[in-house]
Amino acid sequence: MGREQFFEGESPDAICASLGRSRAWLYKWVDRYLEEEPTWFISQSRRPHSHALHTPTEIEEIVKITRLNLYNRRLFCGDQAICWELEEMGITPVPSLRTIGRILDRQGLTDRRTGHYESKGKLYPVLAAISPNFRPLQ
Repeated sequence: MGREQFFEGESPDAICASLGRSRAWLYKWVDRYLEEEPTWFISQSRRPHSHALHTPTEIEEIVKITRLNLYNRRLFCGDQAICWELEEMGITPVPSLRTIGRILDRQGLTDRRTGHYESKGKLYPVLAAISPNFRPLQ
């Protein structure tokens, strides 16, 4: 629509006003058309093709398996214990504790304590205060 108007000699300002678009938008599509690519009209994503800081899938699987292994052996299976296990296995690079925590959270392998504190019925010792700064003789 805007391309035909542009090549028929209509002013870019008039085209942009009629379409409700910017000049940059118009020239982007005209430039793509002039490149003579067969797919010039398909929108192109600006999303990056890779993530430099993304944890490799292999490391995520190792963290997951290590967590399950520790849990099944009824050992402490928190972030720090997993980090120690990975170091012991010689895995490099060892992810940070925060990264291990995010991996476990994504995999649904975190156990949150639920419910309120329930007293065990044990009474704690109480010292009777007679006056402020009072110290009983020993």
